[in-house]
Amino acid sequence: MILSERLELRKLTIVDAPFILELLNDGDFHRYIGDRGVRTLADAENYIQQGPAVSYARHGHGLYLVVRREDGARLGICGLIKRDTLPCEDIGYAFLPAWRGQGYAIEAARAAMADGRERLGIERVVAIVTPGNERSVRLLAKLGLSQGKRVRLGAGEEECLLLEAPDKETCGV
Repeated sequence: MILSERLELRKLTIVDAPFILELLNDGDFHRYIGDRGVRTLADAENYIQQGPAVSYARHGHGLYLVVRREDGARLGICGLIKRDTLPCEDIGYAFLPAWRGQGYAIEAARAAMADGRERLGIERVVAIVTPGNERSVRLLAKLGLSQGKRVRLGAGEEECLLLEAPDKETCGV
């Protein structure tokens, strides 16, 4: 569990499937992150088991559920992701519309990055963003990441922006 001033980031479990079903079917999630094909509770359970749970076991980190500490409200997901197509971790996040614009995403991202640095020794983090997602670009700039170049994460994938910290060595992308 990762704690910040207002938030708790914890591992996703099967009990979070209804929340994941809602989040992954948000219109902005589809627009800026992609359609993960999650349409039922069983799909959401499978997403958790085959994605975040595998990442926790394999890498010691992944996407976490973001919960508001004061009342337990589930706000979104955030964490470090190790993709086969990137040589270092990238920060990822998504929040339901009701919780956007309140500083939760940057607070969660800072907490996840600090955990990766302190607990796992992860020094270098990048971000990938869908072109046109200016809100995320601005948030990532506050984390010290700025646009580096356009990349494709795989054959047939859409082009995305790779954001990096300009003052550190690149991860070889």
